[in-house]
Amino acid sequence: QVQLVESGGGLVQAGGSLRLSCAVSARTFSTYAMAWFRQAPGKEREFVAASNWNGASTNYADSVKGRFTISRDHAKNTGYLQMNSLKFEDTAVYYCAAKRPLSGGTWYKAGDYNYWGQGTQVIVSS
Repeated sequence: QVQLVESGGGLVQAGGSLRLSCAVSARTFSTYAMAWFRQAPGKEREFVAASNWNGASTNYADSVKGRFTISRDHAKNTGYLQMNSLKFEDTAVYYCAAKRPLSGGTWYKAGDYNYWGQGTQVIVSS
């Protein structure tokens, strides 16, 4: 069973930065696509950023483009989301997700990912 564990969330002022981490238990993490989603209170889970298996191809939601960066360290079996210039509207629970090779589907649909973490809360104060 593949396990994903997020960390790094917290309270930050608007304009500040946070780096979220996603530790993955699978030895085959280096073959998985990964993504970050978020869910604000009363809203649906939404796509934030995604990376293909080696990080060479990335995609971002328009709302975070230029501010957030997704990356991965295969030696540590860990994915990251660097969040800069945070805004109040970035407040949400952030989830990392992973997708097995050849799973198909899209970058941005939550249902296309096979494994999920439990989430980490990010609160941006205005």
